[in-house]
Amino acid sequence: MLYIFDLGNVIVDIDFNRVMGVWSDYSRVPLANLQKSFVMGDAFKRHERGQITDEEFAAAVCDEMGMALSFDQFSAGWQAIFVGLRPEVIAVMNKLREQGHRVVVLSNTNRLHTYFWPGEYPQIAEAADKIYLSQEMGMRKPDVEIYQKLLETEGFSANEAVFFDDNADNVKGAQQLGITSILVTGKDTVPGYFAKNL
Repeated sequence: MLYIFDLGNVIVDIDFNRVMGVWSDYSRVPLANLQKSFVMGDAFKRHERGQITDEEFAAAVCDEMGMALSFDQFSAGWQAIFVGLRPEVIAVMNKLREQGHRVVVLSNTNRLHTYFWPGEYPQIAEAADKIYLSQEMGMRKPDVEIYQKLLETEGFSANEAVFFDDNADNVKGAQQLGITSILVTGKDTVPGYFAKNL
């Protein structure tokens, strides 16, 4: 079987409020204002597909949110999203590989974040056979093409794959291809699934 794991809030806890907190400190824009004005808009999606640079993305977000930040200040906030690893999921991934299954990560992410988390959490690469990142693939979840590309690359059919993601739209995108898809709603979802299915 092929097991596909999302990164944020599946393998690693993330929190956008931490990002806003750093940006608020640097920009002196009230936190509540930033929380209201942050949207995952066009620039966000283009950045995750690798279509614009980190600097272009930072400039667009600062403009949208009315923040005057240097690129370094923007980056410091952007990296603050990561809270910590979910060791119980890493343990599941390692166990699946020991049993001969293929284990991969599929993440909507961006170059700025890849400067941080691989070094901060080396356990992720150690627990996965391969890591698929949206900005390297030029496509992002929930677009059906990204799941098709992953299946083709891995040599598995949809009915041989199980996918875990914390975003309902991403789950629906994978389900359109017939991939068994599990919505991760908390830290117990993945261990709970395998308690019944291993």
